[in-house]
Amino acid sequence: MDAVIGVDVGTGSARAGVFDSAGRMLGQASRSILAWRPEADFVQQSTTDIWAAVCASVREALAQAGEVTVRGIGFDATCSLVVLDAEGAPVSVSPDDDPAQNVIVWMDHRAGAQADRINAGRHDVLRYVGGAISIEMETPKMLWLKEHKPEAWARAAHFFCLPDFLTWRATGDTARSLCSTVCKWTYLGHGQRWDEPYFRAIGLGDLADEGFARIGTDIRPLGSVVAGLSEAAAAEFGLPAGIPVGTSAIDAHAGGIGVIGAAVGEARPDVEGLLHRLALIGGTSSCHMAVSAEARFVPGVWGPYYSAMLPGLWLNEGGQSATGSLIDHVVTSHAAYPAMLAQARAAGQTIYQRLNEELEALAGSVAFPAALTEGLHVMPDFHGNRSPRADATLRGMVSGVRLAAGPEDLALLYLATVQAIAYGTRHIVETLNAQGYVIDTILACGGGTKNPVFLREHADATGCRLVLPEEPEAVLLGSAILGAVAGGVQPDVRQAMAAMSRAGSVISPATDAVRQYHDAKYAVFQRMYADQMAYRALMSAALN
Repeated sequence: MDAVIGVDVGTGSARAGVFDSAGRMLGQASRSILAWRPEADFVQQSTTDIWAAVCASVREALAQAGEVTVRGIGFDATCSLVVLDAEGAPVSVSPDDDPAQNVIVWMDHRAGAQADRINAGRHDVLRYVGGAISIEMETPKMLWLKEHKPEAWARAAHFFCLPDFLTWRATGDTARSLCSTVCKWTYLGHGQRWDEPYFRAIGLGDLADEGFARIGTDIRPLGSVVAGLSEAAAAEFGLPAGIPVGTSAIDAHAGGIGVIGAAVGEARPDVEGLLHRLALIGGTSSCHMAVSAEARFVPGVWGPYYSAMLPGLWLNEGGQSATGSLIDHVVTSHAAYPAMLAQARAAGQTIYQRLNEELEALAGSVAFPAALTEGLHVMPDFHGNRSPRADATLRGMVSGVRLAAGPEDLALLYLATVQAIAYGTRHIVETLNAQGYVIDTILACGGGTKNPVFLREHADATGCRLVLPEEPEAVLLGSAILGAVAGGVQPDVRQAMAAMSRAGSVISPATDAVRQYHDAKYAVFQRMYADQMAYRALMSAALN
């Protein structure tokens, strides 16, 4: 049987999936990857550790799949910054110079001062990243490295986005992806060039002096081939050398490819139909992908990015910096968590299944489950706001906590946090629709989509129908689609999406009283932001 492989490296694990030419999963495996946090706001990883996890996952997934002939391989990963020397060895990005830690993870916020300075310059190129560079993007991180670790900066010969590191490690080819360079590095895809004045103005002029060799001169679109699998990587995977490796994607964008083109009870969407769709890819953070035929400049939403997800279309990318990680933090830091976790394990459940049971029991006292949080409200920006406020300095807030810390209190705080994340998605949808989108359908994938409470609250809070993919591992499928196009199994990305992705269940939003309730809580959500700004103004006046 002909097959393709998709490899996904997220924040906490590396995964591999083997699919047939129709997008059916034949085998999958995963391995956890390490992260180090040497200081507040610092998050680092190791490419040595990541690649070992990738190899182990690929071999196990192939063993599950049985006798297959692999025709192509696709890779995706987080938009983390990888630093290598001229021999391809790791260059440390760590304050303690640990040689293995050569990855600044996307969620690392060490470069706040550098991002602020860049944004103060109001450079024209920033129009294509939502109006302001994000602390999560690569030029602030590189500027931090140059200013704080000049010896590492001088030694570095290659700066890769993690997805492009994976294709380099698999093939030996240094080609970069249009997806990552446009979205995270300020490459102008519509002009096929780096903006030289921008790099000189922000203090990275040496990259321009070198002809941008360290960050990429061969930029390729999604759906193209990087090279064949090298002899070394083939031996590590247990595969023949020479298998075509596709141009890589950022993990969220692979998820978008895996879901946004699926038919939902009718013909697959044309370009006009895509204006009604949002791909929501949830995990540690969440990304919100919308595409159109023309560039749409949406304040506080990344983009417009040309051909960054679907070739020939412009992408706008909203996002929330902490979603799965926020829910985990709220739950695991609560006093009731240890006892509830013990109960869940004794019953063979996850903590979230146990919390959902608690909410179900409490819901008998109210007209509908969401009303349990009438007096409890959360502002979810514990790790700043990615979209549409584009303010990494924002912080979380909770209103309505009582003097109790039992299972009921944890369950209600958990529900209020899920609702707050859903209101963040609603805010992004409204902001996109104000600029010409007409989004009424959210195609969702990722960890949160396994949680019925998360799904219900997102449909009801946004007023959009929520569509789940038939293949729950849609990010892996998106990478496999890129592998299928690279290997000639499918002719191009759009046709591969049509052949390999399918919609599953559909969740319709509630109306009437439930809708009115969420409208009121959404008004509180907006008011909490205004209140935080007022608190800041009061304190600033006192200190200045």
